[in-house]
Amino acid sequence: MPLVFKGGPEVASSPRNPVRPSQGGQARAKVGAGGRRAGTLGRPPVMADVAQLAGVSHQTVSRVLNDHPNVRQDTREKVLDAIRQLAYRPNAAARALVTRRTHTLGVIGIDSPLYGPAMMLNGIERAAQHGYFVVIASLPALDRRSMLDTVDRFLGHSVEGIIVIAPQTSAVAALSHVPADLPLIAVGCETRAPLTSVAVDNADGAGRATRYLLSLGHETVHHVAGPASWLDARERVGGWRAALHGAGAREPDVVAGDWSARSGYEAGQELARMDDVTAVFCGNDTMALGLVRALTEHGRRVPDDVSVVGFDDVPEAGYFLPPLTTVRQDFGELGRQALGALVDRIAAGPGMGTHLKVTPELTLRASAAPPPGAARPRRGPRT
Repeated sequence: MPLVFKGGPEVASSPRNPVRPSQGGQARAKVGAGGRRAGTLGRPPVMADVAQLAGVSHQTVSRVLNDHPNVRQDTREKVLDAIRQLAYRPNAAARALVTRRTHTLGVIGIDSPLYGPAMMLNGIERAAQHGYFVVIASLPALDRRSMLDTVDRFLGHSVEGIIVIAPQTSAVAALSHVPADLPLIAVGCETRAPLTSVAVDNADGAGRATRYLLSLGHETVHHVAGPASWLDARERVGGWRAALHGAGAREPDVVAGDWSARSGYEAGQELARMDDVTAVFCGNDTMALGLVRALTEHGRRVPDDVSVVGFDDVPEAGYFLPPLTTVRQDFGELGRQALGALVDRIAAGPGMGTHLKVTPELTLRASAAPPPGAARPRRGPRT
């Protein structure tokens, strides 16, 4: 149930599972066993109203709300029926005072339309929706000042812990200034700060893509990379480079992109003029889309003349022409691991961080094949 901050004043978004108030913002009056109204117009129902309508004690209602086993089934049914009739909702603030738990988590991310950060946030929200409220701060820049200001605002909302989606070098640098006793998890990167990070193994995914293209018979693989300020891009370059070195293949110069289809198109214009280019690994699927367009315009067919592999497995990847072979990131698993790590950190308190990795998989489609003149093996399963 997220509240969304957009780098400035707080703005409440529409919750996925809204807690609906009573009709007209008031409690509906009911007549209890004693003939008196269980709810009073002008205020929401309280636990005493539920107890009166059900004909039980205040303590029994509390036991039912906390799913205590020592409640007879017929009594439980009466209490639950009274709760439904009154549209009663437990007072979260009062419960927090007693339990010292708010079950509220903060998530800090960059305000970006890019698929990776957006899906990381989605994976975290989905993992948290059955036990936690999520307060989201979407910032234009993840610098030190923005990060610390947002942490202070979150603490004002009594969050129990914070997840930071930190795909850029500036975000990782800012994390070192966050108080060490605050339960905090970094997602999308590794960091030397004393906190836990959870990330997709970008180097492993890039290595898989590169080795697959080499296994098809290509002498080398060219790479269109994302911006150097993004940790994902750096790690994918590293994985590509390590795979080439491991195979004894020539390492071409990296072609710089910026994650956009336009930059992929511009890279494709450059690579299409190089006759020795037969395989290209792109840092994301969007750049691969632009690359394929440029190659096609220059008469270089994909995959007959040039094989192309992307990274992300966006929902549209299977509908590219040709359907794109790509590295799939499991953002659901990323969210689950991040949430689990944060809950563990809340329970255990400060400690040395660990680096958790989510292994990606190579999804084989039709955009990669042996180089021109080589025999074509049948396409295999995902690896």
